Amino acid sequence: MIPNFRTLLCVIMFSIVSWAQSPAPLVQNIFHRNTVSLNGDWHYIVDSHDIGVGRHYYLNARPGTSTAVVEYDFAVSPTLQVPGDWNSQHPELLLYEGTVWYEKSFVYHPQPNRSTLLYIGAANYRAHVWINGQSLCEHEGGFTPFNCDATPLLKDGENVAIISVNDTRHTDDVPALAPDWWNYGGITRDVMLVEVPQTFITDYAVQLERGSTNHIAGWVRIAGAPASQKITVRIPELDLTQTATAGDDGIAHLAFDAPKLQLWSPENPKLYKVEIASDADRVSDEIGFRSIEVRGTEILLNGHPIFLRGIDTHEEAPNRSGRAHGDDDAQIMLGWVRDLGCNFVRLAHYPYDEHIIRMADRLGFMLWEEVPVYQTIDWSTPAVLNKAKQQLTELITRDRNRGAVIMWSVTNESRATPERNAFVRELIKTARSLDSTRLVTAATNQFTRPDPHTLVLNDPIVDDLDVWGINEYVGWYYGVPADLDTMKWSVPDNKPMIVSEFGGEAKQSMHGPIDQRWAEENQEEIYKHQITALQKIPFLRGMTPWVLKDFRSPNRQLPVLQDGYNRKGLISDSGQRKKAFYVLQQFYQGMAAQAASVGK
Repeated sequence: MIPNFRTLLCVIMFSIVSWAQSPAPLVQNIFHRNTVSLNGDWHYIVDSHDIGVGRHYYLNARPGTSTAVVEYDFAVSPTLQVPGDWNSQHPELLLYEGTVWYEKSFVYHPQPNRSTLLYIGAANYRAHVWINGQSLCEHEGGFTPFNCDATPLLKDGENVAIISVNDTRHTDDVPALAPDWWNYGGITRDVMLVEVPQTFITDYAVQLERGSTNHIAGWVRIAGAPASQKITVRIPELDLTQTATAGDDGIAHLAFDAPKLQLWSPENPKLYKVEIASDADRVSDEIGFRSIEVRGTEILLNGHPIFLRGIDTHEEAPNRSGRAHGDDDAQIMLGWVRDLGCNFVRLAHYPYDEHIIRMADRLGFMLWEEVPVYQTIDWSTPAVLNKAKQQLTELITRDRNRGAVIMWSVTNESRATPERNAFVRELIKTARSLDSTRLVTAATNQFTRPDPHTLVLNDPIVDDLDVWGINEYVGWYYGVPADLDTMKWSVPDNKPMIVSEFGGEAKQSMHGPIDQRWAEENQEEIYKHQITALQKIPFLRGMTPWVLKDFRSPNRQLPVLQDGYNRKGLISDSGQRKKAFYVLQQFYQGMAAQAASVGK
C-alpha cells in the first residue's frame, strides 16, 4: 500500500471514536485455533506528553482543506518489532516510560458466520485498542493476555489497528512503583486475529481430579451457546470418549476414569492429544496428566514424594537485551535449566510468555507461576485487589491445563500487616476457587532473628498456604556464609518448605578470595554453605536459588560491578557461567542420580 493511502486511512477513518469495551472473556488455547498473525513491524510514535490521551490526537486529525496541518504520519514513522519491548530496540527508548502509539495496516477477509477476536499476549502496562478508527477495548496488566471481539469493526480488505501502550508506574498498579526489575514497555507478546464460530468453545479444564491418578474431571464452557448443547471430549490414544450437555450457563461438566493413563513427570513428560467438540466448534490440545498434593511436610507428585530441584528466573532474553518471548528463547532458557540438573523452575515475579509454559510441558519441568503482588502494593484499596484478582484469573485461565504448572504463587516479599494479610488471603481464595488441582504458595521474607544463628518464620499467611517459600540471603545481605553452618530454623506449621531465594552477587570474570564481595569465589562460597545447611532442614522439600541469569534492574547502579544489572545470576548477562553454577549443578545432578537409583 502506498504511504499516501495509508495516511489518509489513518486520518479519515480515525475520526469516529467510540467508548472502549472491556475485553471479552479470555479464550484459552489460542495456539491451537485458526489464527492470523499480526506480529512483525508496527509503526510507532512516542507520546511523551500524552498528547493523544484523552483528546485522541492521533485518531482525529482531519485534513479538511489543502491547508490543514497534520503533524504526524504513521506511514513514514519508525518501526518496532512485535512481540518485543521498546526499551531494547532503540537506544533512545532504553529509559523511556510513558505512552507509545503502535500502528499496523493489514489485509483481512472476514468469513461469514464467524467471529474474529483480536488477541494480545501481553502489553505493558495499560493498552487501548482501536480498529479502523473505532475504540475496541482497553486492558490493564502488563503480563497477562486479553482478547476483544473485533468482528463488528473489521472490514473486507484493508484494515488499520492502533494500540496505545503506557508503562508509567503508579501506586495503585500491580506491580506498584518500585519493582526490582526492568519496566519493559510495549507489546511484548504475540498479537493475532483468532477466528471462531459464533458459538464456540472458550474455556475448559480437563485435568486429573485432586488426589487421583486415574480419574479425570473437568468442564467445558461454550460462549454464546444455547442450553442443552452437546459436548464431546476424546483422548484418541486411550480410546476414551466422554459426552456431556451444557447447562443454562453454557458449562458442561465431565468426569471419567482413564485406567491406562501414563502420568506426566519430569522423567516422562507424556502429553496426550485431547479433542474437544461442540455442535459448532472443535479444538484440540496437548495435555499432561499428573497429580500434585501435600501430605504433612511432603510434596507428592503422582502419589510419590519429590524434592524440587529448582532455580529462579526472570523473563529476560537469553542471548540479547530485552524481554524474552517465543519458542527459541524458551528452549535456550530451559536448556540452561536442564544443564543445572533442575526439575523445577520458579517463574518470578509475574506471568511469563505462554511459549515457555508449553515448552516446560514438553520438556518435563515443573513450574511455580506468580502474579506481581510484589512488596509495595497498596493493600488497602479495593480496586488494587480487583486488579490482582484479574491478573491471577487471566493467568489461571490461560494455563490451567498445563501439567507442568504445579503451584500458583500469590505474593513475593510483602510485609505482613492486617491489610496485606486480608488482601493475600483473598487471592488465595480466588486461586482455589478457579483451580482445585494445584497447590497455592507464596514467597515470604517475614521472619525474625532472635540471635545470629536462628531464623523464626512468623508470617501469618503461611497458615493459608499448601506450601510456603522463604527468601533468605544469609551470607550476602546479613552475616557471612559460615553463619549457615550453625543456623537453626523455627517454623509454625507442619507444611512443606521451599527456600525460594538465596544467593549473592558476583561479577562474571572477577576473581578473588572467598570473602571478597562481588568475586565469583564469594558467590561460590555462599552456595557451598547454603547447600550444606539446607540439607539439614527436615521439612525442606525444594529450593530455587536466586537467580538463573543476571538481569536488568534500575535499582542496581553500582558502577563497574552492577551497571544497572542484578548480578546474582549463575549465568552472566552475556551467557557466561559463573563458578557457583557448577556447585549447584554438582549438587542437583547428584540428587537426581540418587533418586534414579532409588527408583530402580
